[in-house]
Amino acid sequence: MNFLITGFEPFDDSPLNPSNSIIDRLSKRTFDNYRVHTSVLPVDTNTAPIKLINELQRMTPNVVICLGQASGRTTVSLERIAINLLDFRIPDNKGNQIEDRKIITDGPAAYFSTLPIKEIQKELRKAGFPSEISCSAGTYLCNQVFYYLMHKIEEQRLPTKAGFIHLPALPEQVIQTRKPSPSMSLDTSFHAILNVIDTTFALFSNTAEMPSY
Repeated sequence: MNFLITGFEPFDDSPLNPSNSIIDRLSKRTFDNYRVHTSVLPVDTNTAPIKLINELQRMTPNVVICLGQASGRTTVSLERIAINLLDFRIPDNKGNQIEDRKIITDGPAAYFSTLPIKEIQKELRKAGFPSEISCSAGTYLCNQVFYYLMHKIEEQRLPTKAGFIHLPALPEQVIQTRKPSPSMSLDTSFHAILNVIDTTFALFSNTAEMPSY
């Protein structure tokens, strides 16, 4: 089974992004039972979706898991829904700040994750990682690439399973802010994502739903 795991570069004047740091660690790790391909997406509304779809078509992964940072979150958040809306609170790294615009003009209102998020959450909690199932991926680039990915998979009738996971900010980011905010260490976030990958592999390997090309 081939996995594609993506993260985002730092944004909002921070030199760090937990999803970027996790991708860096994953790219240096070898796995026995499956292959993990990695990619870091730009925080640019015009190029992030294109890069993601290019990676999807180039690698033809069985599973895609996109990662992103959600400052203020207290747990690993397994996103259930991507909505067809761009409404940026802050500009992206290229200065674009979009308000109240659809991602795909004639696209459906929303797409659901096709990852087994209930089972993933159960295994995360069993392993001691705080986690939740979230019904809002926001309206920034995380939601944009999540929606665009699911739209392309549906449009092209691909067997790929996919979804999005938000991670809390790192402690190193929080101490630079004036307002108290929750955080999670990189080690904790990284091992939580390893648990997600292992669980996803085990679940799909043991069912008839294993996505294949």
